[in-house]
Amino acid sequence: MDRDSRIYVAGHRGLVGAAILRRLQGEGYENLITRTSAELDLTDARAVEDFFASEKPEYVFLAAAKVGGIMANDTYPADFIRDNLTIQLNVIDAAYRHDAEKLLFLGSSCIYPRLAPQPMKEEHLLTGELEPTNEPYAIAKIAGIKLCQSYNRQYGSNYISVMPTNLYGPGDNFDLRNSHVLPALIRKFHEAKERGAESVEVWGSGTPRREFLHVDDLADACVYLMRIYSGDEPVNVGVGQDISIGELAGLVRGVVGFEGGLAYDTSKPDGTPRKLLDVSRLESLGWRAKTPLRNGIEQTYEWFLRTSSVKSGG
Repeated sequence: MDRDSRIYVAGHRGLVGAAILRRLQGEGYENLITRTSAELDLTDARAVEDFFASEKPEYVFLAAAKVGGIMANDTYPADFIRDNLTIQLNVIDAAYRHDAEKLLFLGSSCIYPRLAPQPMKEEHLLTGELEPTNEPYAIAKIAGIKLCQSYNRQYGSNYISVMPTNLYGPGDNFDLRNSHVLPALIRKFHEAKERGAESVEVWGSGTPRREFLHVDDLADACVYLMRIYSGDEPVNVGVGQDISIGELAGLVRGVVGFEGGLAYDTSKPDGTPRKLLDVSRLESLGWRAKTPLRNGIEQTYEWFLRTSSVKSGG
């Protein structure tokens, strides 16, 4: 992947795509191709076909996806499986038919069985039942991995898949109706601090354990793997350490400066009991995450404060 290679970042306005774009720009890549969803509907096969025919990207980062937290996945299961299957099929097939040299597909750690051994290894894929609350999304992502493997096997293409753990960072979604846990906690604690509230509600029991990766670290890993890795086997991308939701809430409370208590709403779902990735394959390839969790939360909160101020006219 040379500095003048034609590189398409699908989903460049999303959390992951924006970070990959920042990373590429920071390293001097200038021949970058992007389209907003208004300019190119990736669920429209004809539009995707025409785009690849005219732009001829050599490298494709497939970061476009319909994503959301537990509530969004549980409320819109048909949207999550349909839209993601359609986007993946359209982009991967067009990349093959228009001779893209390499494609990197962004999967998700939710592809692994709900009760997979911890930490989860790449070979645990399809060895047990999925977490029910996001099963449609997970099945779509598994299909994306299998698409890449099948095109490699039948056509000799060079498509790779990466499985990131829970992500956070600048550009995250802080909408409490469909955000993930870390940005939701940042917003909840900030608003509680502004109101002078006595406590903040935390969904579930606080006992599930999660691993959190700064999105700029993921972008670094993606660019690194695009350069040096080829193979059918997916690669986990994470930090190799996890934290309970209760501990995370305490960490976010400290960063935000909220002095009240925590109120656990156990009527809300916990989701998978634990999700920790085994990152030994990635480390054997020469890459490790760099951003400590507290530092990353501080950066994300600063970004939230800046953008909230802009949106409110402050």
